[in-house]
Amino acid sequence: MSIRVRAGLRPVAGLLAAAVVLSGCADMNMSDRQKGTAIGAGAGAVAGAVIGNATGGHNTTRGAVIGGALGAIAGNVWSKRMEDKRVAMQQATQGTGIEVSRTPNEELRVNVPADFSFDVGRADIKPQMRPVLDQFASGLDARQIVRIVGHTDNTGSDAINNPLSVNRANAVRDYLVMRGVPAARITTEGRGSYEPVADNTSEAGRARNRRVELFLRDPQPAG
Repeated sequence: MSIRVRAGLRPVAGLLAAAVVLSGCADMNMSDRQKGTAIGAGAGAVAGAVIGNATGGHNTTRGAVIGGALGAIAGNVWSKRMEDKRVAMQQATQGTGIEVSRTPNEELRVNVPADFSFDVGRADIKPQMRPVLDQFASGLDARQIVRIVGHTDNTGSDAINNPLSVNRANAVRDYLVMRGVPAARITTEGRGSYEPVADNTSEAGRARNRRVELFLRDPQPAG
């Protein structure tokens, strides 16, 4: 069975196929930032072509070009500044067990477990965490937004763990402020023992749960 495409829709069909290929290529040998740009450009090109065709067919190619450019901008929500910070944090924490990742909502996440963060029942920052926080604070744009979330293991009651998790987040905030991060750009919260990432029945698991997470994001563009 063959499918015939009307002449007026051929540019759209071609661009749609190109967008599929582009999205597939975005999985190979590209940084997260490049992938977003490529996928956004492909989707924007298709949308622009469809709109151009729907308005008479004469502006299909022009619509694809404009749509591709706008799509590239929209797809590239992960800025070069954020990518550079991610790479710097990964290099600074390599081999430490500290996790550095990009979240689905375009935040940089740095997860610092107990080996580098806090002793049982304590909210004092360990000396070995200070270089990690120094690296995190280094070069931040004054407009970037930091969110700090403290966690505990399940030893102790909620009456102990809930404020302890908040105190841990606040201790990290206070250190970052001393390193020049504007306090107005930092929010803190504590999750107690409610969000474990490992089994609390072992010391190793409890050490992973006794942690602090730092999230960094660019400010939302004005709408």
